[in-house]
Amino acid sequence: MEVVYEDNHIIIVNKKSGEIVQGDKTGDTPLSETVKQWIKEKYAKPGNVFCGVVHRLDRPVFGLVVFAKTSKALARMNEMFRNGDVHKTYWAITKNRPPKDEDTLVHYITTTERNNKSYASTVEKPGAQKAVLKYRVISQSDNYYLIEVKLLTGRKHQIRVQLAAIGCPIKGDLKYGAKRSNPDGSISLLARNVTFVHPVSKQDICVTAPIPDDNLWKALAPKELIYCQAFVGFSNRIYYLYQIETYQQNYNSLWQILPNLSIRLRSHWVRTTPNTTSLPRTTFRLANLKDIPS
Repeated sequence: MEVVYEDNHIIIVNKKSGEIVQGDKTGDTPLSETVKQWIKEKYAKPGNVFCGVVHRLDRPVFGLVVFAKTSKALARMNEMFRNGDVHKTYWAITKNRPPKDEDTLVHYITTTERNNKSYASTVEKPGAQKAVLKYRVISQSDNYYLIEVKLLTGRKHQIRVQLAAIGCPIKGDLKYGAKRSNPDGSISLLARNVTFVHPVSKQDICVTAPIPDDNLWKALAPKELIYCQAFVGFSNRIYYLYQIETYQQNYNSLWQILPNLSIRLRSHWVRTTPNTTSLPRTTFRLANLKDIPS
């Protein structure tokens, strides 16, 4: 299990394809139980561990899942999701090119529990839920397209069924029209980024999932934009966390190149060196500690 962010109230995990978020009729161990055990072992908790499921991610999908470590965080995060205060970005690989390079899709979705499948219509129907998303094509190869999707509503299988409705089923998604499955049973859909205001501390949280370890994903990932996460050290040895976007692709040590990176925070650019004291504080998390000086 890969934890990409954790504090006293929430924990964000990078889910693998094939994992289920919450228990179902299969009886397979859900990610929520794995997270509980991880917390229990890490902090040597003797009793029961609380882990609230805030939202779900389909079993064949990769990417970020947010869990609540306290009942207070769970209640507030549930309300934030209901109110649309949690912003999620997905990346999807499709064989077909969308009709437009950028568009907003509006459909009305109905779901059949018998076959666990959703259906999208451009016409409103009784019992259907309105589903809205924005997409844009951000990369392409000879045979595939990488599409960035921003969800404006949260419906069952929403991205899968809406992209299929415009003739762009997600690679590997046999249920919604893909011609071939992926060898590992996944579908090529990644919950790439989640952004929200922390339910307790009120700090800005923005976490980005790593690219799947797959040659096609790596080939399609935009080369001009590489996301990495790093600590910026201050003279008093307190480390604050920042999200870094850089054009550099190959480096041996993030710390060595840190003085030459541009850090974008809240839509503006600043230059930084390891002893910078003028950057605003924010809340990002480092996944790899090897680049931090001792």
